[in-house]
Amino acid sequence: MDLGLKGTRVMITAAAGGIGLEIARAFLAEGAAVHVCDLNEEALTSMRRDIPGQLTTSVCDVSSREAVERFFSEGMAALGGLDCLVNNAGIAGPTGGVDEIDPADWQKTIDVNTTGQFNCIRLAVPELKKSDNASIINLSSAAGRLGFAMRTPYAASKWAVVGFTKSLSIELGPYGIRVNAILPGITAGARQDAVLSEKARRKGITLEEMREIALDRASIKAFVSPRQIADTIVCLASKRFATTSGQVINIDGDLQMLS
Repeated sequence: MDLGLKGTRVMITAAAGGIGLEIARAFLAEGAAVHVCDLNEEALTSMRRDIPGQLTTSVCDVSSREAVERFFSEGMAALGGLDCLVNNAGIAGPTGGVDEIDPADWQKTIDVNTTGQFNCIRLAVPELKKSDNASIINLSSAAGRLGFAMRTPYAASKWAVVGFTKSLSIELGPYGIRVNAILPGITAGARQDAVLSEKARRKGITLEEMREIALDRASIKAFVSPRQIADTIVCLASKRFATTSGQVINIDGDLQMLS
């Protein structure tokens, strides 16, 4: 299916690996012009070398307003405007009881996962208002709709993303800007392995046993692939989804509880 995205101008945060990298690949494959950021300068260099298409990059920590301003300045210079912003940047945050969590770790999780999206959206909106196919896609998580013991900073930040998204869809709808949130479930990748490894250590079990526990309350007992998430996001950026806004889209194998 031709999604009609050739020439679409896209900015993606934290796109040098994992889910973000798959999102960038998917947009580039559709003929979009893509500007991405990441903290890993070496990985960004590899992207520019290895991935075909109209791709430019910036080094950026989304929790820093100054860094985000540079990211947008460089992005606008490269793209000449903006049609789609994908807020993918996020960190796992600490694992532990609420009374064990270092306040600095709590704050860092909120700063990256929630405030980072605000930092980008406030600069994107003036450009998106000029587009005839404007969209914002925010990455939340299954932890943004389910309780998640021992991961309260992460869950709090991801619930906030859902509220931010729903509010923005109302606020920006009159300008034709669609705003949706993606809530991935247990997604394959190094970050998920690190989280599950720490939980396994605390429980005194193997990583494989922890993986089975994590999937126990999912109807489809398989990890989500980054490509599945990327494909959904690319569709949401298409004019074929011109009236889809304010949606909280779960990609989680019908997960009923997080362990």
